[in-house]
Amino acid sequence: MAEPDDAGAMGARYARRGAPDRYSLLQPDVWQSLQERQRAEWRLWARLGWHDLSARRYTEVGCGAGGALLEALRAGFAPEHLTGLELLPERFATARRVLPEAVTLHLGDATQAPVPPGSQDVVAQHTVFSSLLDDAFQQRLAATMWSWVKPGGGVLWYDFTVDNPRNPDVRGVPLRRVRALFPTGRVQARRVTLAPPLARRACRVHPALYTALNLVPLLRTHLVCWIQK
Repeated sequence: MAEPDDAGAMGARYARRGAPDRYSLLQPDVWQSLQERQRAEWRLWARLGWHDLSARRYTEVGCGAGGALLEALRAGFAPEHLTGLELLPERFATARRVLPEAVTLHLGDATQAPVPPGSQDVVAQHTVFSSLLDDAFQQRLAATMWSWVKPGGGVLWYDFTVDNPRNPDVRGVPLRRVRALFPTGRVQARRVTLAPPLARRACRVHPALYTALNLVPLLRTHLVCWIQK
């Protein structure tokens, strides 16, 4: 197992990441994978019968610069019912600048965040757990998130399932691990997202190749999960 995890170690790993243009929404592989995830999440709300999201409470762990919270606003969540938790000060500052003041933001370790137990309809994480290299820290964060979920709500999960041999700062989180992290949850999972290295190469040839290759389930590397309490 890799180095023991804490908030400082996690922040250092994020800081080592380079090539920010690789994740720019102007890149065709990025906007296509983003839109695919959005569609999966919005279909989930409809399947749950949550056609009016304005009264639902939503907390995101690792909200970054606020992108997914902006998506939640567009989907119909009310700003006063949104909470974002972010570890890195520069990302927190960006989120505070772009999000409405009514959105609650907290800077620091998510396991210490002042979110009341049983208060949230949705507790979301987008590619956070793949950056946690210590099993015990993963479990502690998962337990904290689960404690915030009210009965009938759930954890919204988006993360990749396979290791990246070129990046020792991340590791895949397969479905069996998701189930182990939330042993009392009812897990619904959908495989999405064309493998990013393949997607980048394909989109250099033509963006339409993303859709064509993504028809092959084995080439998808991420899971969207709804883990219901």
